[in-house]
Amino acid sequence: MLPERTVERLSEYRRSLLQCLEEGKTHIFSHELAELHHNTAVQVRRDIMFIGYTSMQRKGYDVRELINVIGDILDSEQGLNVAVIGVGNLGRAITTYFIGKRSKLNIIATFDVDTTKIDRVISGVKCYPLSRLKEIVEKEDISIAIMTVPADSASEVSTQLVDSGIKGVLNFTTVPLQVAPDVYMDEYDMITSLEKVAYFVKTART
Repeated sequence: MLPERTVERLSEYRRSLLQCLEEGKTHIFSHELAELHHNTAVQVRRDIMFIGYTSMQRKGYDVRELINVIGDILDSEQGLNVAVIGVGNLGRAITTYFIGKRSKLNIIATFDVDTTKIDRVISGVKCYPLSRLKEIVEKEDISIAIMTVPADSASEVSTQLVDSGIKGVLNFTTVPLQVAPDVYMDEYDMITSLEKVAYFVKTART
């Protein structure tokens, strides 16, 4: 199993490599990829060697080939189905942004408690009542959930997700959550990220 930070960097590399491919670039050197991610060429080479890819030629890595190698490492062969829990502004934005971005990750359902949203197609995906979570998760083979619910219901909803058979959760709420050991939880706090940026801006000005 790869370290978490390595997985994050590989995902970032692939995103840049896909952009390079769209721009017609067929090869890239490690230092070029490093510059795109404020990284070092040594770290890029270490990450790429870590996944067993070493065929760097005089003209650099083959962009398409490296995309495929990273895909073999990161992606599930059959693909994984994803649900968004909470269809407020953030939930809608995430759903709209992510659809079509990765062929092996498919947002196929959203859930909410607001009766005005239930049974509607929102951002291209049908919205179900949260009370049907376990049923739909089993029926649609959903294994990942993105949580964008209010903070005061985050703990209760995370328990429902685990009880429904969800195996991975991306938590966008401001509440740190505890889940079963066999469930992978990643937490993204936009306030913390913004405060980190603000700190370095403040430091640069003093």
